[in-house]
Amino acid sequence: MTKSPAVLAATENEMQMLLAAQAHLGTKNTEIKMNPYIWTRRSDGINIINLGKTWEKLVLAARIIATIENPADVCVISARPYGQRAVLKYAKFTGAQAIAGRFTPGTFTNYITRTFREPRLIIVTDPRTDAQAIAEASYVNIPVIALCDTDSPLKHVDVAIPVNNKGKHSIGLIWYLLAREVLRLRGTLSRSSEWDVMVDMFFFRDTEETEKEAVAETAEEFQTEAQQELTEEVNWDEQNVVVGDQPEGEWAETNDWAAAPVAETSGW
Repeated sequence: MTKSPAVLAATENEMQMLLAAQAHLGTKNTEIKMNPYIWTRRSDGINIINLGKTWEKLVLAARIIATIENPADVCVISARPYGQRAVLKYAKFTGAQAIAGRFTPGTFTNYITRTFREPRLIIVTDPRTDAQAIAEASYVNIPVIALCDTDSPLKHVDVAIPVNNKGKHSIGLIWYLLAREVLRLRGTLSRSSEWDVMVDMFFFRDTEETEKEAVAETAEEFQTEAQQELTEEVNWDEQNVVVGDQPEGEWAETNDWAAAPVAETSGW
């Protein structure tokens, strides 16, 4: 495989991001066609993916995507929950079509269905969970780009990006880097400036965890408001003058009811 131009080479920061997201960790099982992308094998049996080849294949995929004039002719698919948020964000920023969740059989082959589509290219998160989409794409000659782990089947896959497609951070990061590279090749985003979109936007978020965070924030806000109200009440009590603090002499002079004259009762 020919080397990419120097301008497309990976930077140290990008490699650190891939390592931090554990994109290099494969599985214990190995597909024979994925052997060229494996760098070594750990003592515990985990295969380590060569991140240099991961970046080469990612750039190759981005160059293929950038050649398609209409961005809507690209369809991104993820039946795996960890990749659903990532494909939706990718579609938002690049203009592609997204299928997040269950893939309806006949989407690419049965024109009677409401979900019928005719993309020029599809990108899947996992060849195993998205096998139905890959099979239908092979029937109608649609090229396939896939995120492939060390045990992923490569049947009908045209471009395989070797990466850990089991972890939510790894999946989100690869979709983020792919979207950014596509925008750079299209000229929408300059290479000299940073993309203002955070990589966290592509990460999977658990609904239960999000709800727990929302409840915790609400409770904290309520507690803060209660403390502020209590502080305001204490300040108000300090500013008020208590009647009992008035001197006894003045009180006696102005409020001595016993010393008041008694009205005459003559005339009965």
